[in-house]
Amino acid sequence: MNEKLFSTFDIKEIISDSGVIRLRDSEKDVIGEISLKIFINGTEYASLLCLNQLTEELALGFLHSEGVIDSIGDVASISSNERLFAVMINLAEGKSVEKCESLRSVTSGCGKCFTYINPLKQEKFIPVVDSGQYSVKDILNTMVEFERQSEVYQTVGGVHSVLFKHAEFSVFNEDIGRHNCFDKIAGVLLKNKKMDLVEKGMLFVSGRVSSEIITKV
Repeated sequence: MNEKLFSTFDIKEIISDSGVIRLRDSEKDVIGEISLKIFINGTEYASLLCLNQLTEELALGFLHSEGVIDSIGDVASISSNERLFAVMINLAEGKSVEKCESLRSVTSGCGKCFTYINPLKQEKFIPVVDSGQYSVKDILNTMVEFERQSEVYQTVGGVHSVLFKHAEFSVFNEDIGRHNCFDKIAGVLLKNKKMDLVEKGMLFVSGRVSSEIITKV
């Protein structure tokens, strides 16, 4: 596990022993976060609070879920600036950032997220024409594996996790917000040109499925 994801602090641990309360010196690993800046054609587009991991994939997935890009072909170049905690994206020739909705929605997700996608605009969403079928046994077994897969949560805590499961290609990741996890998965699928698999895949998430999560799906 990447140690950059968390920091260790000296703490006072509260001990209760036979009704007697005392403090004990201890150490605690605490998950960290960064403010990731996303630049499009040299202009800052958004700033995301996230785990310092898979930042390029997160940026790609976020722009995809916001309707800025439709495929990896819309991206001419992508690079990271670790010092600035920034991802620099140049769009392909002829591709531009469409004007955002005049009103952005503050979502119910972690960290007061927002989106410019209007869920009432049906043309922004693609109907699922076909879907894969899974047995109840496969679903339950995958769920058990998913709950055991979160190394960061088991070691440090403070993160959500999401799994995209498909026989050909599966993706698992963790972040401080489940919305970031979905965007990272989208970014990984885009980079690997596997987005066509989503209609027949399964998604597992460690938390409630709120409206903005459905929008990203």
